[in-house]
Parts: sequence; C-alpha cells; structure tokens
Amino acid sequence: MSNGSEVSKARPQAVAVFDVGKSNVRLTAVNDSGVALAALERQNGVDSSPPYPHFEADELYAWLIDGLATLARDFAIHSVVPVTHGACAALVDDDGLVLPIMDYEFRGVSEVDSDYDAIARDFARTASPKLPAGLNLGRQLFWQQRQFAKEFSRATILPYPQYWAARLCGVRAWEPTSLGCHTDLWEPGRGDFSTFAMKMKWNSRFGRRVSAWTPLGPPLREVASATGLSNECKILAGIHDSNASYLAHRATREQPFCVVSTGTWIVAMAHGSPLDLLREDLDMLANVDAFGNPVPTARFMGGREYAAICGADGVLAQPSAGDLETVLESGALAIPSFADQSGPLRAQIGRIVSNAPGAPSPRAALAALYCALMTDYCLTMLEARGDIILEGRLASNEAFASALAALCEPQPVFRSPDETGTLRGAVALSLLARGKNPEPARLDPCATGLVEKLKATRVRWRNLLPPSHAGSS
Repeated sequence: MSNGSEVSKARPQAVAVFDVGKSNVRLTAVNDSGVALAALERQNGVDSSPPYPHFEADELYAWLIDGLATLARDFAIHSVVPVTHGACAALVDDDGLVLPIMDYEFRGVSEVDSDYDAIARDFARTASPKLPAGLNLGRQLFWQQRQFAKEFSRATILPYPQYWAARLCGVRAWEPTSLGCHTDLWEPGRGDFSTFAMKMKWNSRFGRRVSAWTPLGPPLREVASATGLSNECKILAGIHDSNASYLAHRATREQPFCVVSTGTWIVAMAHGSPLDLLREDLDMLANVDAFGNPVPTARFMGGREYAAICGADGVLAQPSAGDLETVLESGALAIPSFADQSGPLRAQIGRIVSNAPGAPSPRAALAALYCALMTDYCLTMLEARGDIILEGRLASNEAFASALAALCEPQPVFRSPDETGTLRGAVALSLLARGKNPEPARLDPCATGLVEKLKATRVRWRNLLPPSHAGSS
C-alpha cells in the first residue's frame, strides 16, 4: 500500500531551463522529450541608472529562485540549464558582481572605437563583424577596463550563461558558444582566444573551460534551501540561445541544413556552408556551436523590425495566408532597414512603398512578408543547403512561414511545433550530461502557396534595394 502511494505521489522528472532573452525571460520545466510541462515568464528589464544601462541581475535572481521553488514543488528537477542572449558578460569576484552587467545597446562604449578598432578588428580571423554599441563584447570589456580599471583588475569574466550557473552553484567556468558570437574574442578557425584577447591578457581571466553540457555542481546550500532543489540536481554550464536552437538539430544531423531562430533577432545558422563566403560588410559572422565548430551565420534584428512595421496593434495579430495574399495584391512592401544595430542592410533607413495596410492583421502580414524576404536574403548569402528549420516566435506565424516556404521552394522548410527551440537544445544538453543521445526533433512541414506571386515580389523587392544589394536571385 505504501509503495503504491509513494508511486502515485512521485513528481515527474524535468529539466529547468532558464532562458534569458533580450526582451523576455522564461523559466520552464521540460521533460526529456522536449515537452514544456510548466512555464513562468517576465519581461527582461534594463536599469538606466549609472554607471551605465544594465540588467537587473539581483531582481532577476530573486525571480529565478522563486520560480525554481515553484517548479520544484511539482517536478523533480534533475538539471538546471541557463540559456541566454549573446553580447553579454559579467565581471565577478568572490563577493559577486564588481560592476553591473551591461546592456549591449549602450552606445557610450563607442567612444573608444578608434583605439579599440586599431587592436581588435580582425574579421579574417575572428569572423566578428564590426557592430554598433556593445554588440561586440570585446568593446564592452575594453571600455569597462578603461573606465573602471580598479574593479576590472580583480574580476573574473563570465559569459552570461555561466554567470547564472555560477550564481546557482558557485563554480566559475566558460564554454565557447558565447565567445564565438561576434565578440572579437575568439578565433573560430583555431578554436582559441583571439590575438586581441591574449594581448589584453583576458584569456586568463575566464576561469576554466568546459562544455555547454558539463555539470558544474549541485546547487549552493542557500539555493537548495530556498528552492527545494535536491543535492542530486546538476547545474549545467549552459549555452548561447541561438546555439541552443541550433544544437536541438545539430546533435542528430550530419547532412547540410539551416536553422532559422526567430525572436528579437532572426539568426540563420547554416551547417555545411563554407566559411569563406562570410562578408563583414554584409554583417555575416561565424558562430561557434556547442561542439566547438564554426557555423556560417547571417542575421538581422527581425523581431524588433517586425514590431516597428506592424505597430502595437499589429504585434498582437496572427496574420493568415489570406492576409498575406491581401498584402501581395496591394503591392505594399517594406524596404530595409527598421533597426540599425545589425543586418546586411542596417545602414539603410526603412520605408514602406505603395499603400501600407491600416488594419492590424494585414499590417502584421506586411511585417511577416518583410521578415520572410530578409530571411530569404540571408539564406541566399549563406548558400544554405538542405532542410530549412524555423524556430522561435515566428515559426507559428502562418504568413511568415508560408511566405518563406514559397520563397525557398523547392528547398523544404519545416517549423518546430514547440514555442522555442531553446528548450529542446537545453534538453539535448541535459541528455548529453547524462550520457544519453538526444532524439531527432519533431518537425512540421510548412505549406507553400502563392509561390509565383511571392517569387515575383522577391524580384521587385530586391530591385528596390541599394544597387550593391539588388538582384533577382
């Protein structure tokens, strides 16, 4: 009788995924099949007070602890996996943060550009394009060292996923996905720190190197006490978010394919494409995956541009294939760019030609069409081969998915049925940590329609781009 009672009360096993995006933060309990069992979410706040705009780390930590306590009541959490956006690092000592964690959109760091570029800029080796504000992590660190030399001198540098791991288990480490994403700190070809990072003597300031799936330790005593996590729970090193979406497929695929991760950014990572096609002037780069391998990448700030095009009302709409057809019939087009932080056309000022729709759903369809055309442009730059796999927020957007599928036809386009590929990537890490092989992700084929109209629209759209970017294919 007692055994049966204990079995009936057993909590389901789960991985806790702490996903820190630039705009939103989510804590999710996920099973080994990648199914979300429960989720908590909040906005990611930026504190604009001195010494510079920064993330509210202590407030977010308190929310994380409360969230883990909530999940631990209903699930047996065997692993915690931090997944975060890139262009971010924490400077810590034995007492915690020595400086606030900088928001990468802080433009004040650009005051060091002349000196920084002279010693850091080396695209041929780092595959890190020059980006504005703090989007090159090396620029953030260079500025902080100049402005706060005393604090910087005693700090260990932790990539953002490993900062959260350290707060939970006390172990300082790093892994390459957060260094291999336009930081100027890593040389993907050599698999080692860049000449610039070594010249600054930062390579010895990062703690020990681990893999993204390395269990760093159990929760700290105070964390276990506050959350109810057991001493058997493992805190994993964690991973850069786009790389988590990529890993969900790379862990089970060898043939060429491309993952398109959508959120604040739309990031296309093409396995099987050559590195020598990367062009700095088109804001292309090499990411570094969880296995330490370089991945040709192109991206633009698609989520932010989508919101800029469709407006507050349109963001809430769910544009259909019918809304997309209405926009195509109207001739309305959005021409890049509506965000200047990134992308192959970031230097251009965005505009809408012809009659922009006023109703929310058609306006959202116009934004979806724009993102599909830009994504298709990125895939062309990457010479992406094999399956195209959509992940993230726009994967469930019918207008976007169907438009991209038509533009890529006959190349197949699939979408993840899950809300975010970062969950399955995090689960893959937890499986690898336990010596298990991840299973292939379930994917749904994207329907193609309006192929002729969309391909004709692509020709028209590309002909409206600046001459150096125009063309019909």
